[in-house]
Amino acid sequence: MTVMKNSLSGGTGERGCENKGSDERSRTQQPDNGIVARNQTGKRSLRARFWRFCLSGTALAGYAGAAFAGVEAEEAVTARLFTSTEMITSSVIIGVISAVLLSAVWLIRQKGNIESESREIRTALSDANQKISRYHSLIADKNRRIVIWDALEGQPEFLGQLPAETGAPQQDNDFLAFGRWMKSHSAGELEKAIEKLRGDAQSFDMVVETQREEVLEAQGRVSGGRAFVRFIALNNLRAELAELKIERDRLLHSMSTFQTLLDAIDLPVWQRDREGKLAWVNEAFGEAVEATSPDQAVREERELLSTVARERIRASATPESPFHDKISTVVHGNRTFFDVVDIKSPDGSAGMAIDVSEVEAVREELKRTLKAHAETLDHLATPVAIFDGERRLQFYNQAFQQLWELDIPFLDSKPDNSELLDRLRAAHKLPEQLSWKSWKENTLAVYQALDTKTDLWHLPNGQTLRVFATAHPQGGATWVFENLTEQVDLETRYNTLVKVQGETIDHLSEGVAVFGPDGRMRLSNPAFRALWGISETEAKPGTHIRGLETACAVAYDQPDGWRRFGQMITSFDDERPSSQGTLELRTGLVLDYAVIPLPNAQTMLTFVNMTDSVRAERALTEKNEALRKADALKNDFVQHVSYELRSPLTNIIGFTDLLKTPGIGELNDRQAEYIDHISTSSAVLLTIVNDILDLATVDAGIMQLNFSEISLDDLLDDISIQIADRLQESNVTLEITAPANLGTVVADQQRLKQILLKILTNAANFAPEGSVVALKCWREDADFVFSVADKGPGIPEELLNSVFDRFAASGKGGKRSGAGLGLSIVESFVSLHGGKVMIDSRPGEGTTVLCRIPSAELPQVVAAE
Repeated sequence: MTVMKNSLSGGTGERGCENKGSDERSRTQQPDNGIVARNQTGKRSLRARFWRFCLSGTALAGYAGAAFAGVEAEEAVTARLFTSTEMITSSVIIGVISAVLLSAVWLIRQKGNIESESREIRTALSDANQKISRYHSLIADKNRRIVIWDALEGQPEFLGQLPAETGAPQQDNDFLAFGRWMKSHSAGELEKAIEKLRGDAQSFDMVVETQREEVLEAQGRVSGGRAFVRFIALNNLRAELAELKIERDRLLHSMSTFQTLLDAIDLPVWQRDREGKLAWVNEAFGEAVEATSPDQAVREERELLSTVARERIRASATPESPFHDKISTVVHGNRTFFDVVDIKSPDGSAGMAIDVSEVEAVREELKRTLKAHAETLDHLATPVAIFDGERRLQFYNQAFQQLWELDIPFLDSKPDNSELLDRLRAAHKLPEQLSWKSWKENTLAVYQALDTKTDLWHLPNGQTLRVFATAHPQGGATWVFENLTEQVDLETRYNTLVKVQGETIDHLSEGVAVFGPDGRMRLSNPAFRALWGISETEAKPGTHIRGLETACAVAYDQPDGWRRFGQMITSFDDERPSSQGTLELRTGLVLDYAVIPLPNAQTMLTFVNMTDSVRAERALTEKNEALRKADALKNDFVQHVSYELRSPLTNIIGFTDLLKTPGIGELNDRQAEYIDHISTSSAVLLTIVNDILDLATVDAGIMQLNFSEISLDDLLDDISIQIADRLQESNVTLEITAPANLGTVVADQQRLKQILLKILTNAANFAPEGSVVALKCWREDADFVFSVADKGPGIPEELLNSVFDRFAASGKGGKRSGAGLGLSIVESFVSLHGGKVMIDSRPGEGTTVLCRIPSAELPQVVAAE
């Protein structure tokens, strides 16, 4: 019995200790929730007392039963006065009564203990409420605000307020919208920190900026299963420290960005300390000094510049005047020129090196090119003089000195352009002018002109010069003097001859009409129109012989008339015999006609009215005399022109081919270059002859197109190869813009190629040097459309209507003067294909030529049965 009592008492004591330890741990872990912990502890104490009461009652009952059982055993042994049943009943009753008495005594004692503990709990609750009030009063400070989350999905609780000047919203729902009242970077960082705080219990301390440039300190903590974020408005020293921290972070970020940028560029950049040692270099510097990394270059002090160059930089660079000069060094075994800029500061210096090796190479190449051009110009027969931006003579060739017969020492002294003109005027070598001052100012105005100025100078010695003056974009001007004396004399004689012939033919009594090899009328006299009864409009120059046949069909429509004349005029026979005959018109007139071949593939028709024999005889006599004179004059003119053109050309071609043969001997480079120029000129002349033949074929109506299926991509490749030399000669770049697959078109490949080459050549001739000629190609249904645009001087509006006329060449603004047949051939070939060609041009803005070539149908070939 004693052992059982001790055991029961010891067990109760241990449970009480465990409960007490639990209460202490609960209060230690939750200091902010003391009242709740205390209440929970009180509840656990009541439950423990209840179970102790039950266990105690049971133990007492057992103890009393055991005691009474012992007494009963003793009485049974000694007296055996009671029966066994009565003894058991008595024992049970006595045990129950004893247990009830003991339980009542214990409950009274426990009731006193419980009332004592309740008074202690009420006292503790009052203390806790006072602490909470004090905490609320502290939290309610206007300089801080706390947001509390109980769980990840729970609604937050807000305590306190922030000053209104910070820009923080006073409403709880608006406060958590940080992006509305904080700067974007601060709001983003804060939201990420809160997410880690609530999800991973990761505390943080950070400084954020509001939209009103105010600084707040945000602290995130976790306690008792809750997440707290405290916002504190900083002031005075703490605010300044926070702003300095933000500025420091910003500066570090900017320095990192600039270093990343400097590492990305291919220019070596370095930074030195006060002792002149490398402190930092970029990737390009490390690569230039053959280091595996910039850190290795700094660590091993690998220098890009030589010691002499570094000492020179150190001696000359000052904070007010940075060092800036070109320095030569060796990079990867090659001599390299750098444009070095080095600045000095109190903490050291920093520098950058720009590779200018290619610029130096281009500068040397430019010097060699200018020297070669000067040597070339010196051997030209055309006088050339070049003046610089200060209008002083910088270059002249031998032809210039010989033209004006000036002293070489005077020319070598680089006289001013105005001084040169005054000297020429004093020597009576310039044209006489009414106002010398105005003429001189107008002449020298070329230095401010945008376009090339052209003028004719009729010198006192009888010479006629065409003067080209072109201003340079960088200043200065180039003067070119073309001697037109022989050309003007020849043109004057030719015009006189043409006028004499025209007057002679117009006053003849017989009808005369001259046709070209294309079957178009060149001229006719009034007698011709009167005999055939047609108007001047119907017989105007350029009228085709078929149109004339229609107009004269009223008077005569037999096959031996105009139809036969047309066949004879447009014939390509090597020998064209003359023909004579008589026609009897419906009007009653009897005309004797004569078909007379003329030089240059022209044909003359003469008609004599034989109605009156006397008048016919007199008219025939006058006609024969006039024709003999005209024929003699014509033959003299043709023989002169033929000798002046064909004989020199034959000699030039023959001697050129002879000089190219190895048997004559080797030629030096200059001689070979001249021979090539001669061959090129001969080829140009051959091109002109071919163009004239093509036009004659088109005008005669016998041109036939060889249609085939053409790959437009291959055509453009072939065109770009053939035009390459011409573009290189003009220093012009061809830019072709076309879809990936243009497909095919049915056309005459040779004629289509001629169209493209003629337009591109014309654009390259007028495009400025260094500019781009743009060729754009596209498809519109089955049509092939392309345009060629240049940035040349453009075409005036008054000349747009005549650009397709033959021999209407205008060399103004072009690098080469031609016969004026290119665009005429283009229009003819495009028309034969059934297409259209248009020109859009404005002076000073360039020219665009647009062509549309419709796709034809391949000819059907019928297989033989």
